[in-house]
Amino acid sequence: MILFRYLARQLLQVTAAVTLILLVVSFTSRFLQYLGDAVAGQMTTDILLLLMSFRLPEFLTIIVPFAWFLAVLLTYGRMYAENELVVLHACGYSRRRLLGVTTLIALMLASLMGLLSLYAAPAGLQQTERLRQSQQELTEIDLIVAGQFQEFNRGQRVTYAETISETGQGRQLNNTFVVVRDPTPPEGESGLRVMIAETARPVLDEPSGRRFMLLENGVFYDGTPGQADYTITDFVQQGILLPEQVGIAPVLEEKALPTLALLGSADPAYQAELQWRISVVLLLPILSLIAVPLSKVEPRQGRFARLVPAALLYGVYFMLLQVSRDAIEEGELPVLVGLWWVHLMFLAGGLWLMLRGRPRVSQASRLAPGPEGQPS
Repeated sequence: MILFRYLARQLLQVTAAVTLILLVVSFTSRFLQYLGDAVAGQMTTDILLLLMSFRLPEFLTIIVPFAWFLAVLLTYGRMYAENELVVLHACGYSRRRLLGVTTLIALMLASLMGLLSLYAAPAGLQQTERLRQSQQELTEIDLIVAGQFQEFNRGQRVTYAETISETGQGRQLNNTFVVVRDPTPPEGESGLRVMIAETARPVLDEPSGRRFMLLENGVFYDGTPGQADYTITDFVQQGILLPEQVGIAPVLEEKALPTLALLGSADPAYQAELQWRISVVLLLPILSLIAVPLSKVEPRQGRFARLVPAALLYGVYFMLLQVSRDAIEEGELPVLVGLWWVHLMFLAGGLWLMLRGRPRVSQASRLAPGPEGQPS
């Protein structure tokens, strides 16, 4: 029991440290992507942290198996290099017993990963999709960032505001510049209109339910670029029709569906997603079987010598799972074969590594005379 607690503490500490490092890298990359979308006016900045928190379970299902694999290699590699495991093996603590303890710890961790993969990650993705869809209900004025030219309606409108202020009527754009481009202008017209106004704010036409951007105290320019026949009109108020609100549609993407919804479906895409979620749980004990024999280092061998080959091996494992999932979704791989063939292949590889590293009795020792003078 003392050895179990010691090994569990060592393995879980390294797993947590590696997970934290990989999580920071993943979070930074994803946060920068979301921040770019916010700067481009595709979402507001106040939902960024919510989006990241909802994606956390999904990140953990990908990161933790790899972190566990590295933790076994690093922990046992250190213990071999410092002769801790050599002493334990000399005292009768076999590598098979070490594998049993490691697998037990992996199963405890796999139960947590099962909750994340089967329940928490799909629920988080569903909330993420709803948040992203809710951004479509925002008006152009809600998404404007001061001091930046931003495109809307697929480039048909470009808006700029020098500053933004909050008023009793909502958000207000100050010193606003708007360019409206008509993709199919009437013959003889450029379809390009430029408006400059002191302020702009959103208004709602209650009878029709349509939304407008109301420009106030500005100038309207209508003409063809490069020609001097512009029509210049001063206005007190000018309205620009904004796109209609898009209702929040139900989330139907396989990754965001509850696990119970996948169980009762014969759709190959749903079955591929279900097998992927189960695979996250199976990864941990199978990786333990592979990592324990790989973690053994010779006295003159560095304890980090096998990290690169092991990382490549994990990369191949993960890539084969992804390729198989895509093949199931496209109907190129039977559902019964599914992802299971990948797990069976690496399970067989782990068993081969364990048997290959089993101590053997040499021919000389078998023929050496025993106490009675007979070969042992």
